[in-house]
Amino acid sequence: MEKVEEQRECLESPLIAFESRARFGKDDILAEVKKQVSLAGPLVTVNFLLFGLQVITVMFVGHLGNLPLSGASMATSFASVTGFSLLSGLGNKGAALANTFSYWINALLLMLYVRISPSCKKTWTGFSKEAFHGIPKYLRLAIPSAIMLSLEIWSFEMMVLLSGLLPNPKLETSVLAISLNTCSTIYMIPLGLSAAVSTRASNELGAGRARAASLVVCVAVLMVATEGILAGTVMILGRKVWGYLYSKDDQVVKYVGEMLLMIAFSHFIDGIQSVLTGAARGCGWQKIGAVINLGAYYLMGIPSSIILAFVFHLGGKGLWTGLIVALFVQASCLAIVTLSTNWEQEAKKAADRVYNTASPADALS
Repeated sequence: MEKVEEQRECLESPLIAFESRARFGKDDILAEVKKQVSLAGPLVTVNFLLFGLQVITVMFVGHLGNLPLSGASMATSFASVTGFSLLSGLGNKGAALANTFSYWINALLLMLYVRISPSCKKTWTGFSKEAFHGIPKYLRLAIPSAIMLSLEIWSFEMMVLLSGLLPNPKLETSVLAISLNTCSTIYMIPLGLSAAVSTRASNELGAGRARAASLVVCVAVLMVATEGILAGTVMILGRKVWGYLYSKDDQVVKYVGEMLLMIAFSHFIDGIQSVLTGAARGCGWQKIGAVINLGAYYLMGIPSSIILAFVFHLGGKGLWTGLIVALFVQASCLAIVTLSTNWEQEAKKAADRVYNTASPADALS
């Protein structure tokens, strides 16, 4: 009886507790930095290790010549855009098989870890019909989130496909493939921070700490901006030698060096939008993010790329400039949405979702 009363009091108590209006101090900011780094650090490491398979593959294929690299790049991009696995698009059988074995081993080890690790003991309790509970609510968030991410990824891959229509397609496609590979590699850092801010923001909103959630976003933006400056500086300083990791062709290396100047700038903006996208996921704004991505990439970015590349004859640089336009529009729109957010109201929405998910009858049963 006492247990039932305790549960009843817990349900009747407000989820959004009173939060002090005092400004956050240095200790609060540093504490938040540590929390985000502790979340993002392992994610960044894993992302680098997994994506490293693709990086090494592209490097190996690139040293076979421009034609194998451009062919493999076109096939990979087509596979990504059409929804197939990366492995379906690799133009070299040996590289494809190596990646296949690596990903299968990784998947099997993950399944084994989840099955026997004490850390995952409560996350897997066997098959049950309860797994189907709440699927419609999950899909209402998952589908817009998938659309939001796919619209962005497809636009980058389409640049490689479009480069095949440019004059000297072997050179253009090879350089665009190297540029995309480089951009994607360094993007693993903002991607980890994006996941961290998504987790932290949703946790704080769920706990009713609205101002803490806003601090999460501010700290994440500051961290990713700092990372963008440092990463951009490294790319600019190493632009004359980076291309040799992918090709022995001096023309390709020189072209890649010119592209790295643009990649450094695009990475800075990409990092900002990545963190803001993570905040959008944490707040449940997936539908808004999908609409923003649709407009930014397919109404602004890709048309700009086509005009600059094929009308003004800027080639691969024109294609990448269009991506920068898309990233700028995307980041600007997300920033406007974030700055106009009523965090107290978002915390209340999170509380309502908790009440709707766990009814008093469920909790007392």
